[in-house]
Amino acid sequence: MKYDICIVGSGAGAAPIAYELSNAGYKVVVLEKGKYYTEKDFSKDELAISRRDKFTPLLKDEQHIINVRNEDGSIDRFEGAEYNWSFWNGSMVGGSSNLMSGYFHKMKPNDFKLRSVYGEIKGANVVDWPISYEELEPYYEKVKEVVGVSGDGMRLDSLEVNGATKWFDKSCKELGYKSFATPRAILSAPILGRNSCSYSNFCGSYPCATGAKGSARAALLQKCNVEIISEAFVYKIDSDKSKVTQVHYYDKDKKSHSIKAKIFVLAAQAIESSRLLLNSKNKYFPDGLANNSKEVGKNLIFSGGGSGTGRIKKENLSDNDFKELMQAGLFFNRSLQDWYEYDKGGVKYKGGTIDFLFEHQNIISRASREFYDDDGNIMWGEKLQQKIHKTLTTSRVLTFEVFNDWLPTDYNFVSIDDKVKDKYGVAVGAINLYGHKRDVEVGKHLASRAEKVLKSMGASEIVTSISDSPPPNLVAGGCRFGDDASTSVLDKNCKAHDLENLYVTDASFMPTGGSVPYTWTIYANSFRVAEHLKKIMKS
Repeated sequence: MKYDICIVGSGAGAAPIAYELSNAGYKVVVLEKGKYYTEKDFSKDELAISRRDKFTPLLKDEQHIINVRNEDGSIDRFEGAEYNWSFWNGSMVGGSSNLMSGYFHKMKPNDFKLRSVYGEIKGANVVDWPISYEELEPYYEKVKEVVGVSGDGMRLDSLEVNGATKWFDKSCKELGYKSFATPRAILSAPILGRNSCSYSNFCGSYPCATGAKGSARAALLQKCNVEIISEAFVYKIDSDKSKVTQVHYYDKDKKSHSIKAKIFVLAAQAIESSRLLLNSKNKYFPDGLANNSKEVGKNLIFSGGGSGTGRIKKENLSDNDFKELMQAGLFFNRSLQDWYEYDKGGVKYKGGTIDFLFEHQNIISRASREFYDDDGNIMWGEKLQQKIHKTLTTSRVLTFEVFNDWLPTDYNFVSIDDKVKDKYGVAVGAINLYGHKRDVEVGKHLASRAEKVLKSMGASEIVTSISDSPPPNLVAGGCRFGDDASTSVLDKNCKAHDLENLYVTDASFMPTGGSVPYTWTIYANSFRVAEHLKKIMKS
């Protein structure tokens, strides 16, 4: 069957294309490797999420190889299945947007011209974007209207917050910091044909049973006339020298099918999109599809930074303050961006964002903190029960997450490992990792400010973890866009330089990531490309 548009993937980079083009009357098909779940399938099952990987592939069936580069240039190789190291973050219709916490920050104007504003950085492949903030801004606004964002200055009022946020705001004011309500892609009121938040406090890693979270599925795919083929693993893309001709996929029974279309859009997630292109080499593209530049897979980026925690205890609070602290379900939605850029020794540094939130409600992760006594010995039975009960009923953990640029380098890229195959018999992707020293330096600078806020609030047991270990839920790059076909994979409209009808619209297109979570930018860019595709289809 032939379609106008064939989209591989169904997450934040795919859904706006499907939504806009199908609503414009074009015949659109979406191929998604995962299952098609809806709200009726979702619950707050801690075991399913924390122990059984319900929404991500089993590593024994599908894994990645991870090659970690050391300072001396040596490489340590890890097989994901053997080391339980997973880079999957949501395999279902709507992708990982079903599982996001929904932190929505826009990139800032200087994020689009990192090289021009902050200069070259030794060992980093920093470039300016081929588009400006002003070009993307209308589509940020469209996401606010169509997907729905809650927060100060957003379409919806901020989500309800815990009383302890008052102490946070007071501490920030005393320190000279400017706190603000974190924008969230979670509806604070019923609108857009979806229910509002139920305040279960199970957001990150959990799908939303009310439809309040702005997932690609709930916000877009369920509101357009698009054909969705789930449990369809696309394993190869065919092309001639100038156009993609068809894609091949396996269904759940590993039976092969093919799809033809006028235009093909790849949005399978940054690592997997590069893997698919590299595995689709042919006589016209011997190094991988759309890879004449040999840049496919290169300049993979994550989000630099890390996290920290502090515990607020009953013994340091009045009865009324403690009652407010223990209010169940309400969010702790606060952010700081005072150091989005800062000076150090006369050098202008690109900084980042700090989001503050309560420890996840998941009882498994909360109880796991209490397994050991003060001497480091594991505890059992009644003593363990008493410790867990006391800790969970007389204190609460406040967490912060740091987001700063992960600098692209020659050593951070996706390749193919021909020695290992997945359950479909396809060579798996190899994730080659190396963190630039600047990432950790900036992360520590931001974390030190977050620690000051926690201390000012009276928190104790403050622990911070800033490292160059990549967060698997925030990955981008691999098919960066740019004006020069010799140094980029895509043009400014996310069309492959080498092929007339192939677009890549997941986070792969991003040459740098900004100092915020990526999702709002991915959505906005996909709406931007959708507008371009409508013009192309008309002509």
